[in-house]
Amino acid sequence: MRSRSIGTRVLVGRVEIPAPARALLTDWQREIVEQLALEPGDVEPLNLHRARLRWPDHRLCVQAVADWTRGNGLQDVLASGEKALMACRGAHYHHDAERYGANAFCNLFVSEDKGLDLHFPALGRRIPLERGTVVVFDTGQPHGVVDRHAPGFSADDFPGTRDRTAVFLTWELPIEDAALAQALGTRFDVDADTAARLAEPQLLHHGVRRELCAESGRWR
Repeated sequence: MRSRSIGTRVLVGRVEIPAPARALLTDWQREIVEQLALEPGDVEPLNLHRARLRWPDHRLCVQAVADWTRGNGLQDVLASGEKALMACRGAHYHHDAERYGANAFCNLFVSEDKGLDLHFPALGRRIPLERGTVVVFDTGQPHGVVDRHAPGFSADDFPGTRDRTAVFLTWELPIEDAALAQALGTRFDVDADTAARLAEPQLLHHGVRRELCAESGRWR
């Protein structure tokens, strides 16, 4: 098992993509309510295959992100990434390193601005989410989706009376891609001895495995 640091840089941009058709939005909302039953803070996959049948502009979205990543010096890294369609009703603070430690994420948000930010508390960065927002980040970097005017995550900010779900395409990118690792500031083999003794992936904070507070994004 290879050790690495957590990249401290986030790539952010905005691309022009068409608004999803009303029929597609209705289908997503039905799936979110009837099948996913999203609670505040949940992040779950939508059926991408079914969505593409009603989404002729899907290819334009993919092309826009591919052009943007190339423009940021990442060549054709997007072509090697596994793609999914996701929905979230906000998102508790979390990291994804223990499951996706070999990856970075590239997210394209396709829903309209609903007053939500993607927040990286350790970096002090808040990114307003609107249609066309593109973000590339290290899976080990703690993050959450929160109300734009709130200091952290609260379930009260996501009442059932309001539609505060965000839909986004996501790609799992290989973190060992040299251009990607350089762009995010990820270094490898920083603690090879410890990695060699591990039986499963872990994220260590100052040498200790800790939990992340789901409401504040702080280590505990």
